Amino acid sequence: MAYDLQEQEQIATFKAWWEKYGNFVLTVATLVLAAIAAYNGWRWYERREAQEAAAVYDQLLRALDANDTAKAREIAGSVIERHGRTIYASLAALQAAKLYHEAGDGKAAAAQLRWVIDKSGRPELAAIARVRLAGVLLDQKAYDEALQTLSGEVPASHAVQFADRRGDILFAQGKLDDARAAYEEALRRAGAEHPLRAYIQFKLDALPAPAAS
Repeated sequence: MAYDLQEQEQIATFKAWWEKYGNFVLTVATLVLAAIAAYNGWRWYERREAQEAAAVYDQLLRALDANDTAKAREIAGSVIERHGRTIYASLAALQAAKLYHEAGDGKAAAAQLRWVIDKSGRPELAAIARVRLAGVLLDQKAYDEALQTLSGEVPASHAVQFADRRGDILFAQGKLDDARAAYEEALRRAGAEHPLRAYIQFKLDALPAPAAS
């Protein structure tokens, strides 16, 4: 009997608590369930968008293999416009920039590279775009802007490329001592098996000997 009385007291206590906090608990539970549903829905949407973007990007690669430049540019624009949040948009922009640069349209190439830098949200791809943009600006003799593009934080995985491109720009400006320092930095950062090492060494060796002090 004592157990029954204790149980009744617990039930009464719970009823009182529920009358006071029940609506709040139900509201919180509803919000949590809604958040979980929204998160799962967003993840589903992201996966679907990534799959669609991958399929379109595959079309871009096939157009490149077929040397269909016009179609490749069109597809790249479609990926960027329709799937800008995916990695495929940044990859498409890099491909488009290469096509425009090869066609002699430096302005369009630079626009694609700046999109990757500003919109990709991926430091590694942005670093690639910064090196390539500096090269486009070098071709346009926009030396100060090219150097500015290479300034700031540099991912360690791209330090060699940044230093090497900086050397190219400084050499074009006639700043041979600064160019030599940049190439030497690139060599210091490049491992023995780095694909650019021999090329950087060639450029360094081709520089005139430093003036005797």
